[in-house]
Amino acid sequence: MNKILGYIGILAIGISLSACDLGNDPTIGGTKLQAMAGEWWINVLVDGEDIGAGFNLITTSNTAANNDTDLLLDDHELWPAKIVAKVNLPAMTFNAAPGLSNMYSPTIKVSVIEGKVLKGAATTPGGNKTDSIYVKFEFSDDPGTQYEYAGYRRTGFQEDEH
Repeated sequence: MNKILGYIGILAIGISLSACDLGNDPTIGGTKLQAMAGEWWINVLVDGEDIGAGFNLITTSNTAANNDTDLLLDDHELWPAKIVAKVNLPAMTFNAAPGLSNMYSPTIKVSVIEGKVLKGAATTPGGNKTDSIYVKFEFSDDPGTQYEYAGYRRTGFQEDEH
C-alpha cells in the first residue's frame, strides 16, 4: 500500500512540474486608437449652452478593424447615437462626416461637424487633471440644431463620478 501511495505521489509531482510554463510573458499591446478611446463624462450643449441634461457617460473605442481612423462613439442611448466616426489620430480630431449610420436607430442619421480630444486639458470636479473631449453633431431627426458633447475622460476616482 505504501508503495502505491509513493508512486501516486511521484506521479502527482511529475504532472505538476510538467504543467508549468517556463516561457516568457507575452507582450500585451494596446489598440491603435487608445489615445482617443475611453469613458467620458459629458454635458450636452446647444450653441455653447448646457441644455440641463446633467452629466452623461459616453464611450469611445476602436472598432474590430483596429485601424487608426475608425473610432466607435457610443452615447449609451442618450440621443441615441452609436456611430463609427473618422478621426485624425496625430491631430486627435474628429473628421467632419455627414449622414453616418446610427447603430441604435437606422432612421436617425448622425452628422459629425467637428470634434477633438485634448490631452490633459480638463480639470475634474475632484481637482484631477485628465483629457478633454468635444464633439459637435447634427441628428437627422432634429435638422438645423447642432448638439455638442463636451466633457472629460473618466478618472475612476470617486470624487469625479456623477
